[in-house]
Amino acid sequence: MALIVRAFPVLPGKEEELRRFAAELAGAEREQAEAFYAGFAVVHESWHLQKTPQAWWAICVTEVAKEPAAMARAYAGSQRPFDRWFKERIRELTGVDPDREPFGPPTETIFNWDGDPATSIAS
Repeated sequence: MALIVRAFPVLPGKEEELRRFAAELAGAEREQAEAFYAGFAVVHESWHLQKTPQAWWAICVTEVAKEPAAMARAYAGSQRPFDRWFKERIRELTGVDPDREPFGPPTETIFNWDGDPATSIAS
């Protein structure tokens, strides 16, 4: 499995609209969203809003069951109606074009740590 982490700038005044989009995916569009994610081998995705002094950011964490580059190509090229709607919402809310940058603005992993949960102080 591969973990993909990316940050999208939220366009000014669009943070509540982004919250509504997320609620649609969890509610009225849940069935289609589940099929959408399954079609790209996504086993987990979470979105996190972060407010900085400069702007809002949407931080997305996605775990995929197959090679990320193959998933990104399939997503970028998809023309299915739900996929087009999803990508258009991303474009409207962040200014990022998923057809060109399927993972959003490029990120670089600069630190990664994997620990043993059995030795955790909290366990």
